[in-house]
Amino acid sequence: MSRSICITAADGQTGHLITKLLLSNQFRSKFTELFCLTLRPEKCEDLAGMGAKIIAHHHSDPAGLVQSLKDSGADTIFIIPPAHAHKLRHARDVLKAVAAAGIKNTVLLSAAGADLAEEKAQPHIRQFTKIETEMMHLGHMGGMEARTCQCIIRAGFYAENLLLYKNDVKSRRLLCLPIGDVNSFAPIALGDVAKVVANILVSKGPKGLGLSDRFRGQLITLTGPTMCNGVELAAAASQAGFDIRFADFSDTEAKRLLELKTDSDVDGPDKQYLFEYYSLVREGKTNYISTLDFAPITGEELMNPPQFFQTHDLEFKLKK
Repeated sequence: MSRSICITAADGQTGHLITKLLLSNQFRSKFTELFCLTLRPEKCEDLAGMGAKIIAHHHSDPAGLVQSLKDSGADTIFIIPPAHAHKLRHARDVLKAVAAAGIKNTVLLSAAGADLAEEKAQPHIRQFTKIETEMMHLGHMGGMEARTCQCIIRAGFYAENLLLYKNDVKSRRLLCLPIGDVNSFAPIALGDVAKVVANILVSKGPKGLGLSDRFRGQLITLTGPTMCNGVELAAAASQAGFDIRFADFSDTEAKRLLELKTDSDVDGPDKQYLFEYYSLVREGKTNYISTLDFAPITGEELMNPPQFFQTHDLEFKLKK
């Protein structure tokens, strides 16, 4: 059976990169069609040029969303909860539309640490557990014939978030993060997350139906390969040729720097996620790695912190 895939929130950084990877020579022969569901179709024109079919999504038209998904004929969908103030509500709308459209294979991108987040301290991250629950619940409604093949991927802190602080690295030789000076976290390159997602989406079970049995019902947590505190992260940058120091900032100061010195397309909900994740680090809830699934799924090794800084040499190049 041929595979037809839909990627939601394809206008965002994560959806964009995964779509491009699927359309590359490595994966293109493993599916017939690729659809991109997006709130901002103008940001997916390059994907259309590569062969993706763009579906404009409007929050105010749930019936239209159901019909669009039915018309696409997609049998597999990758759901990326949007960076939106009403993330949970919009994710629920997509999940309900997926169920109504009869899409059998559902892969959800969630967040590592969601199960450790507190409702009052980290409400944005905690929402991911509610989205996971909604998906698992919908997957078991309507009897055996209506059940879907599901997989949840909890991705850790994207190493690319460190690029938000490149101005301070370049001008003051400081990596300023509000994470304290004791606890660690394990940043993962977005490209590594994309590799796992792509391999799962094109996998096939018996007779080509559903996802591979390796992934059916799995909850996969992905982190980078190395736990680093702030000092160790700066040392990793030094290994890559950047002589910088770590500076622990308060939330207030870090937010001020983020507002002043980063690109304007960083959404408010994305910023909220960042600062909630930093609070998880300070609370000691990120002192772990979860890497055992990566190599068996992709056949590759995870990018380590020095390699990440080397890859982004131009962005972090110090001013003289």
